[in-house]
Amino acid sequence: MNESKGLKIATIGGGSSYTPELIEGFIKRFDELPIKELWLVDIEAGKEKLEIVGSLARRMVEKAGVPMEIHLTLDRRQALQNADFVTTQMRVGLLDARVKDERIPLELGLIGQETNGAGGLFKGLRTIPVLLEIAEEMQELCPDAWLINFTNPAGMVTEALLRYSSHKKVIGVCNVPFNMHLSISKMLGVEMKRVHIDFAGLNHMVFGIHVFVDDREVTNEVLEMLANPEIQLTMKNIAPLPWNRRFLKSLGVVPCPYHRYYYKTSTILEEELEAFKSGQTRAEIVKTLEEGLFELYKDDALAIKPPQLEQRGGAYYSDAACNVISSIYNDKKDIQVLNVKNNGALAEIDFESAVEVSCIVTKNGPIPMTMGKLPVQILGLIQQIKSFERMGAEAAVTGSYDKALLALTINPLIPSDDLAEAVLQKLLAAHEEHLPQFFTDNALLNNQG
Repeated sequence: MNESKGLKIATIGGGSSYTPELIEGFIKRFDELPIKELWLVDIEAGKEKLEIVGSLARRMVEKAGVPMEIHLTLDRRQALQNADFVTTQMRVGLLDARVKDERIPLELGLIGQETNGAGGLFKGLRTIPVLLEIAEEMQELCPDAWLINFTNPAGMVTEALLRYSSHKKVIGVCNVPFNMHLSISKMLGVEMKRVHIDFAGLNHMVFGIHVFVDDREVTNEVLEMLANPEIQLTMKNIAPLPWNRRFLKSLGVVPCPYHRYYYKTSTILEEELEAFKSGQTRAEIVKTLEEGLFELYKDDALAIKPPQLEQRGGAYYSDAACNVISSIYNDKKDIQVLNVKNNGALAEIDFESAVEVSCIVTKNGPIPMTMGKLPVQILGLIQQIKSFERMGAEAAVTGSYDKALLALTINPLIPSDDLAEAVLQKLLAAHEEHLPQFFTDNALLNNQG
């Protein structure tokens, strides 16, 4: 990392609608994070969006008066050459693939969501081979660079990168813990810096084990507040269903918004099926939102991140992604919640596996904080999802039909092996273009039942 020349950062998936959030984050931190070159990279299918977002990025940088060069390219290797950090925010198959991930499970009466259940598995199956390619290119072109992945399903992706890539400088980031920290601070009426939460679990399966204000534990107070139906701790893409008070108090730890899929499955499914019948799944809503955002981005007078972007579900992405980059660069030794190699932080999870846990972030990367044994009431669910992630990652790498079937059958949102096979076959057929590992001659031979 050559500090005298300024930093080079490559963002894979630079044409994403989230990119203005990232640009804003880098601009805000320019005094402590002197980025000289920001390379926005995309594929041919995303070229138009890349140019629209890139133009907005240049206007934002010019308005802010920071000497950051914005480069647009379809040549990933050029962008990776000598990069100091690489961020990834891609969607293999674009939003049309997300529509399939949501609608096909719903056709079979299953939860349809892009990071959970069958949809989450198939997003992982499409994404992991591409991320592994990028990691191998980084090992060749920028071996000292950290890969900061925001691509979902971040837990399964991080698991695959840690197990199957030779490039080990990998961190998964997510805005869910940041949103929880911010929301809980607002609920308590105190500044975020006074609130500390011990986070432990997996991506989209993380719990707040303890909540402190200064040195006083307030976990029970927070749970009491969350039991109030007028107070919601959720995300834009998750229905704000109220929690059962007695359940929360007996659980004893703070669930994340995504836990509604596991603790309120029938209610969520009922709402999703209603939306499905009306043709308005979350994927279709997001497509409409994104079309509107890109119309805004085209406006030559726009030189800031538009507030409408927060409706997209990626609010505070920059604070998750940019904070970790700045903390590594500046050796801040602050605490952030990241997806990293467990290394014993969670006693009952495999040492080599990816976990989402509070970390101390240093110039040498994040160090997971030891949380010890997880509370018994959440341990089983976390281990079940970790088994799902590991089987899913193996299926993505090997193209094994059997491993994909096993992953789905393990997942608690898939109630039977017959339904698992039915949704697997339908989604494989729908996504064949983006799942070549399942359709090679060897794979087809091995996958015959």
